[in-house]
Amino acid sequence: MSEERRVHLSRSAPPAYQALAAFSKVTGGLAADAGIDARLKELVQIHTSQLNGCAYCVRVHVERAVTAGITADVIAQLPVWRESGVFSERERAALELAEALVYIHEEGIPDEVYHHVGGILSEDEYVALSWILVSINAFNRVAIAGRYSVPPRDDLAGEDRDAASGAAW
Repeated sequence: MSEERRVHLSRSAPPAYQALAAFSKVTGGLAADAGIDARLKELVQIHTSQLNGCAYCVRVHVERAVTAGITADVIAQLPVWRESGVFSERERAALELAEALVYIHEEGIPDEVYHHVGGILSEDEYVALSWILVSINAFNRVAIAGRYSVPPRDDLAGEDRDAASGAAW
């Protein structure tokens, strides 16, 4: 497959990207004010990016998650969160809301999701997480449209690099 050059939206229209970055900062402030911790914020952003197919944002938020103390095991469980026992009820509600916002074009936020999530999260948490999800969905689209690259990591050492590249044992 040939790699065609794509317009890099953040470089091509810096004021628009700066506005999106400022919006993201505001949503982060809402999350902090609502008591949304880094773990919950990063979990929903990773999962949203996975669902949207944004490898660039997955990498960014996995790095932030690791910095926030989230283990590789927990991150690996995100695609199967419904079957996994590693997430709290609050995290599960947030992940359910994340999926509803990714697939909002199908039927909006279904009443059952709205009521279930609203029965677990406070209104302030619901609002803050919704804005975080609007923000990450926007960033996903910018990165996907520009085909932002996700090269192999060069900061992995020895066996970790071999495992990351799929090398045989």
